[in-house]
Amino acid sequence: MPSSHFLQINEIVQLIYLLKPRTVLDVGVGFGKYGLLAREYLELWDGRGKYNQWSRRIDGIEVFEGYLTPLHDYLYDNIYIGNALDIIPDLDVTYDLILVIDVLEHFTHDEGVRLLEACQRKSRNFLVSTPKDIGTQEEAFDNPYERHKSQWQKGHFDKFEKNFFVPNLKSYIYLIGEDAPKFTGAVVNHSQGVPR
Repeated sequence: MPSSHFLQINEIVQLIYLLKPRTVLDVGVGFGKYGLLAREYLELWDGRGKYNQWSRRIDGIEVFEGYLTPLHDYLYDNIYIGNALDIIPDLDVTYDLILVIDVLEHFTHDEGVRLLEACQRKSRNFLVSTPKDIGTQEEAFDNPYERHKSQWQKGHFDKFEKNFFVPNLKSYIYLIGEDAPKFTGAVVNHSQGVPR
């Protein structure tokens, strides 16, 4: 479905806020939730006091064009239509942060590894979340790409040397990249709070 469960939002938004990326790529934008949250907490909470004058670049990738609405046009600077495996290697931008939120399970395991490796080459950091139990999901909302193809486990992310695991009840959440070691030993969750 073009959404993800709400029990991971706090952790993901807190990491986005703490990283303060200037450029973001949202892979599998779906409903646009993480584009909206990144735009809100990176732009409105940066102390500028300016509304609707974006200073950060937030791009997205969506394989199913039927999900895109005028909201997406407002939130994202660019949306690339197609398979992220084909798009990411050809991008002329290196992002501060790539979001891969509830996307991996829609690829085979081998394709997912290739996707993560492409993200590593095109970003300073990438933030991955995938359900601990993908269940069974076939086509949804007339989108054949919604089918779940692979179940990921915590150990699948060990190959990435610089990683930070965020405990979560329903998802495996990892920050992978240059800034991950800064979070080692930190507690990232809703109880920590985010200072204004």
